[in-house]
Amino acid sequence: MLSAREIADAAGRQDVRRRWLLTLPALVIIFLAAVGPLFVMLLYSFLDRGDYGGVKFWQFSAEGWFNVFLQRDIFDDTLTFNDAHIAIVWRSVKLSIATTLLTLLFGFPTAYFIATRPERARAVWLFLITIPFWSNLLIRTYAMQEVIRNEGVINSLLIWSGVIDTPIQMMYTDIGILFGMTYVYLPLMVLPLYAAMDRLDFRLVEAGYDLYATRLKVLWRIIVPLVKPGIIAGSILVFIPSLGAYVTPRVLGGGKNMMIGNLIELQFGQGRNWPLGAALSLTLMAIVMVALLFYVRNATKSGARHG
Repeated sequence: MLSAREIADAAGRQDVRRRWLLTLPALVIIFLAAVGPLFVMLLYSFLDRGDYGGVKFWQFSAEGWFNVFLQRDIFDDTLTFNDAHIAIVWRSVKLSIATTLLTLLFGFPTAYFIATRPERARAVWLFLITIPFWSNLLIRTYAMQEVIRNEGVINSLLIWSGVIDTPIQMMYTDIGILFGMTYVYLPLMVLPLYAAMDRLDFRLVEAGYDLYATRLKVLWRIIVPLVKPGIIAGSILVFIPSLGAYVTPRVLGGGKNMMIGNLIELQFGQGRNWPLGAALSLTLMAIVMVALLFYVRNATKSGARHG
């Protein structure tokens, strides 16, 4: 004769098994959709390059990983650093960090402005911020092209005002790519910052002014620490997609100033070197993971310091 507790434990175990069985199809789909492609890329990165593209199955080689940052001389097989790949990776990281900083520079006052408006006005401003998401990324990039090209809005205004005599070359430069990515990813910074500032108790700001703190001290000692989770979230949302950006560098860089996303596409397309493309893809993922760990570690330390 089973006791009431044993019957309850058996019913609990049966309920757990039933829940696992119900969630099993979803778990399988998630595994195949998320882990499956990564496994394919990992496998391809260790296979030999095909003669006419693709890979040679079950002919394993580390040449793909070897060619990420190194190269062999075609005459004497001496090893040298692959300066082109290193320059592209460095440009990608550099432009992604600069994009994150610029979006923070423009997004912080924008989010603060929206958070300090009346409640009805906030909805209107947030609506205006989200409008760019209604159009395709390619369309927004071409719109930025009309702004920064030699006959675009910026150069036309500078020439009309007499500041410059000849147009400033911004298209097909790192500056042009930076402007384009800042414009494209700015809403991804504004929205998390606004969410953090919307929860900010502005009585603390008033208390800072009552204690004769300057505006800069109130900003740095009160507002920034309280909205730091929004800064971290916005930085992650901007840094990750900008690091692997493809469309904006392709259009505004003109194929001359490639980023790592363009290099990966080149290997799977014209280069027909799938093992190298797979190795570069996993390298990009590793850089993203390192950046995420850095952000999370800083956020954890900040939370511990502030209790």
